[in-house]
Amino acid sequence: MLKSIIKGAVVVASLALATSAIAKDKIRVGISPEAYPPFTSLNAKNQWEGFEIDLLAALCKQMDADCKIVSIAWDGLIPALNGKKIDMIFNSMSITDERKKVIDFSDKYYNSPAEIIGTKDAPNVTVVDNPDGKGGKIANPADLKGKTIGVQTATIHADYAAKYFKDATVKVYDTADNHNADLVAGRIDYALLDSVAADDFVKANAAKEIGAKLIVPADPIFGVGAGAGLRKNDTKLKDKINAAIKAVRASGEYDTIAKKYFTFNIYGD
Repeated sequence: MLKSIIKGAVVVASLALATSAIAKDKIRVGISPEAYPPFTSLNAKNQWEGFEIDLLAALCKQMDADCKIVSIAWDGLIPALNGKKIDMIFNSMSITDERKKVIDFSDKYYNSPAEIIGTKDAPNVTVVDNPDGKGGKIANPADLKGKTIGVQTATIHADYAAKYFKDATVKVYDTADNHNADLVAGRIDYALLDSVAADDFVKANAAKEIGAKLIVPADPIFGVGAGAGLRKNDTKLKDKINAAIKAVRASGEYDTIAKKYFTFNIYGD
């Protein structure tokens, strides 16, 4: 009887070890709760949806990982990552030299330019490349002189506006939704944000006479595309996510997901 009990205990222990050995990695993924269609948003059933949500699911499946989304305000994502409250940021965060001082990034998983949108009465804005190739400048300073432009805090768009829009009043908001609401209400003249999100907003508010004013030229401030934000020296997760991005693109699954949301190449060159 004792021998049987011992054998049973050994079998149970062996199964426990085997289960532990094949347990999936658990990855806590930080995403801002504010709607940012078509990338991320919560639907009426309080379920996440959008391009990044579908892509995240494909990448986590490729990594054989159990990914859990954690909602954190945009400007709290990097502190939460470095404070080990989350393991990865997957929220249209641009890979920039400034951010790379405090966190690491995966390879890019999409790239899109910035865009200025405005009210019908706001003049079109003309921006040209600087001769040194280090940024865009207002071709006609009168375009923005005395105007107010809205940007979201802790974004590349806020950094760009602060550097180049010297003749305008730059108003910083906690969310893009709030500067968009002020634009519709006529409290600001322009907003600067990602072109894909901007185009979605313009289409939804065409009746309110909101329109596109300019695709902003490339600039080092904008970085080289959006990547997964990672803690410094987390090479294990970085290698896994990079391999997953490469595999999902090579298999054609990336393109299948992208075509649900875009009619152009969202990955970029």
